[in-house]
Amino acid sequence: MHHSDVTAVFDLPNEAATQRLGEILAPLLKPGMVIYLEGDLGAGKTTLVRALLRALGHHGAVKSPTYSLVEVYAVSSLYLYHFDFYRFESPEEFLDAGLGEYFHDASICLVEWPEKARGFAPPADLCCVLQHAGPGRWVELVAQSAAGAACVESLRLASPGGGFSI
Repeated sequence: MHHSDVTAVFDLPNEAATQRLGEILAPLLKPGMVIYLEGDLGAGKTTLVRALLRALGHHGAVKSPTYSLVEVYAVSSLYLYHFDFYRFESPEEFLDAGLGEYFHDASICLVEWPEKARGFAPPADLCCVLQHAGPGRWVELVAQSAAGAACVESLRLASPGGGFSI
């Protein structure tokens, strides 16, 4: 089985469900992981990151790094980097900004708009594709590595009904 064969789709009927997904996903992430967050504007990418960071113990503000490109969060001895490449006009801007140094074995990198740095940003362990679904959302999780597959399998066990309703 290829890692990309390990996928799951979950219903997120409201913002609380997106937050619950972040809370459950947070302890499953391991240093060195790269998580891609894909979806249209307003799909819930930053909401998911905010819930994940809160679940890990971050108490300060969590804002979208649309203008700063990266927000840095230190939680215990763990470094999380939240990227947003929405404003990139070419993938080479990833190199020009020197962002490669953030991707290493001791950090977790959460990447919004990864397609804007295609070919330059490191590959994902887990892709989270968020889509609007009426008043709510749904998320498809696609594993791209053994670590990503472990996350997807754990999330399946945490939500046997296929949703994260509260």
